[in-house]
Amino acid sequence: MVLSEAMTGRGSADAATFQVICLCAEWCSTCREYKTGFEALACQFPEMPFKWIDIEARADDLGDLDIENFPTLLVLRAELVLFYGVMLPYPAHLRRTIENFLEQTLQQSRDYAFANPERRAWQTNADFHHLAGLGDPGIR
Repeated sequence: MVLSEAMTGRGSADAATFQVICLCAEWCSTCREYKTGFEALACQFPEMPFKWIDIEARADDLGDLDIENFPTLLVLRAELVLFYGVMLPYPAHLRRTIENFLEQTLQQSRDYAFANPERRAWQTNADFHHLAGLGDPGIR
């Protein structure tokens, strides 16, 4: 099967409008193991910013967020929060999530972001948007 440009992240004009943030902790062995795969995934989507935020080192930047499980991921498309939550620590799961979001038109992403009460609440969460605006806290 040949992947489309949108699915690979290569050549997609939309990829630059996305951002992937991983919230982890250095003391967590699962996070340390996941980081290598997360970095490799970032290389597969070079137009897309990936950030690794150590919740202990950047605790002041988390606001009211309470990260209880790892890895916790945040995926944004421009100002839209598309995903926030714990994901199994397999980079392939995150890759599939990213590929699915890349296939969406901007309108489909908007519809998805506002499709249920939980996602609607994400859109106004200032802590998510603060994390998105952080300068270089990790991968790139």
